[in-house]
Amino acid sequence: MISTVDTYLHTVPLSGSVAEQVGPFTLFRSTTIWPYYARPVPGSGVTITPDDVALVRDRCAELEIPCSFEWVVETCPSLGPAAAAAGLSVVEHPLLVLERDDFRPVTADARCEILPATADAVRQARAVANLGFSSPGTAIGEAGPAERDAAAAETSADMVTGLLDRAQRGVTVTAAAFTEDGMVASGSHQPVDKATEVVGVATLPTHRRRGLAAAVTSTLVQHAFDHGVDLVLLSAESDAVAAVYERVGFHRIGHAGAAE
Repeated sequence: MISTVDTYLHTVPLSGSVAEQVGPFTLFRSTTIWPYYARPVPGSGVTITPDDVALVRDRCAELEIPCSFEWVVETCPSLGPAAAAAGLSVVEHPLLVLERDDFRPVTADARCEILPATADAVRQARAVANLGFSSPGTAIGEAGPAERDAAAAETSADMVTGLLDRAQRGVTVTAAAFTEDGMVASGSHQPVDKATEVVGVATLPTHRRRGLAAAVTSTLVQHAFDHGVDLVLLSAESDAVAAVYERVGFHRIGHAGAAE
């Protein structure tokens, strides 16, 4: 299972990047609107050293791109200590998976649906996500519909074009929850063959603690299973956030590492 997840995570960046080998890593050089990262090659079994990390850092400096790493901790346990020794900031997050038989659909007092591939839909969903991730955690906060509308209006044309391209190509599928206040939660999944990852699930801080994140996730999972996916994965910000996904049937299999 964890090897399947690792392989998926090594494949999904290719929808928006060019891969380059740098020592024991694949460096994904972005061709889209956000930067990517380097990952250890799945199944290589190598022990990563600080010198290996420095190779990537030097190459990123040559290319004038941000230097960051992502990996599955259990398949490459040496990378975290090597990255820390090289001076990078290292974090680990719960890594969860869901198979079809374990799916427990969740609903909420909101209309949840898959969004059409339109500029307005991706703009609104991006605004909700930005506000949600600007205020991490699950506590109720101050940012709400007015801030969402302001953030949507400020979303750059390049960002909207990039998001719309991914939606039209089907490499990103987005769902949202709607109340009388409009779009109040959103999230996406990124299918590759028989697996997909749920990413960017966020709720407006004013609308938290209503089960909206779980309901959006449930909508994404249902869409994935209806379209030939057998395995859904995600990484959670914290144990508290992981508990939201466990309501839908996800269970933990390890940890996702990140360094920058």
